[in-house]
Amino acid sequence: MPMRDALDLDIATGSRACVDALDAARASLLGFRADMALHAKAALAADPDCVLAHVLRGSMSMLLSNVAALEGVDRSIAAAARGAGRATPREALHLEALRCWRAGRTRAAIAAWEAILRDHPRDLLALRLSHFAYFWSAADPTGMRASIERVLPAWGPGVPGRGWVLGMHGFACEETGELGAAEIGARAALEANPSDLWSVHALAHVLEMAARHGEGDALAEHAAPHLAGATNFRFHLAWHRALSRMETGSAAAEMLRWYDEAVRDLSSPLVQGQPDLYIDIQNAASLLLRLELAGVDPGDRWDELADRAEARIGDHLVVFTLPHWMMALAAAGRWAACERLLDAMRAHGATSPSEEAGVVAAVAIPAALCVRAHRRGAFAEALDALFPVRHGIARLGGSHAQRDLLWQVMADAARRAGRFAELSTILREVATARAPHPVPGFYRRLAA
Repeated sequence: MPMRDALDLDIATGSRACVDALDAARASLLGFRADMALHAKAALAADPDCVLAHVLRGSMSMLLSNVAALEGVDRSIAAAARGAGRATPREALHLEALRCWRAGRTRAAIAAWEAILRDHPRDLLALRLSHFAYFWSAADPTGMRASIERVLPAWGPGVPGRGWVLGMHGFACEETGELGAAEIGARAALEANPSDLWSVHALAHVLEMAARHGEGDALAEHAAPHLAGATNFRFHLAWHRALSRMETGSAAAEMLRWYDEAVRDLSSPLVQGQPDLYIDIQNAASLLLRLELAGVDPGDRWDELADRAEARIGDHLVVFTLPHWMMALAAAGRWAACERLLDAMRAHGATSPSEEAGVVAAVAIPAALCVRAHRRGAFAEALDALFPVRHGIARLGGSHAQRDLLWQVMADAARRAGRFAELSTILREVATARAPHPVPGFYRRLAA
């Protein structure tokens, strides 16, 4: 007989220790705690045949978004498949979702998770994994929000875990432009669970998009006591604080120190263990380029990122990372590596069966060409690469705040090329997207 977990969901195992470890692993996933792998290992030690434990381990490997981890995903799928005969229907759908995710069939994976949620709206594993896929791979914030709103009726006041769902809903509301609803959701989530870093993150996005930059430090102080034991996500929260500090006029030396100590802390065991984690590279490359656009010399900091980028040529698992690889390679002057990166992207866009291949061809390659040309001083070429497809930038995934850097590069290229008609268009479109709130200072300086 299956056993019930903390969410009252059936797990096909006879081991209470396995169920308890799965509950702990799910809580670590939701809370961005670095001990998730230890709990997953404990679940498998308690029951090596538990299908959901193997699916969880494979999902953890997929979340790394690194082709080097795919062999481990395949082992997890194979191990889960060997025990599939004992799986519950819900667990079988989890396995199907993992298979599709691994194969680059993101929409099919999302469909499997949504099928779970129709019958089991309190399956937080399915909800969180689909949330990730909607955001990074499908680049579908509307679908992300709708997914959560379909299950919200099952998460009324007093239901344990409700805070996690409110935080995800808050973030989805922000990404669909509903900042008021986003703030309400994020603050309610933090009231229920002050250690919920995803809700801190949702509120950080609200503050950025609403140009309430002075509140960034207060939010960071709220989060600080909860960062011990966190994953690399702590560096992304530091990146958000960096954006606030740039807008409130922090000095160049202070910003570079913040980069070294909080955003790209090379002394951290988290960075040493995963030196090329996709979001860490995005954080670092984005901040360095933003600082350069503001007139700050980052010194030799690009070289370390370029080493990571060069080693990851051919990895297209997170499309939004690709222009960031190019930022690092071009800034370090590694032009041959830039060309190898573009060749790999072209081949992937033309031949890969993954759903994201079309986005690589249509948007990621123009974005990478724009970044490379901008670094070389070929500003008209940079503008011509990305401006015609600028309305497709959202297809790369990532958030409004993250993607804004590509708009900044375009705007800077337009100004430097003397293409004032295109510059005016960019400034108008950025202002419209952010209305009624002010645009970042970078755009205001260009418009002056």
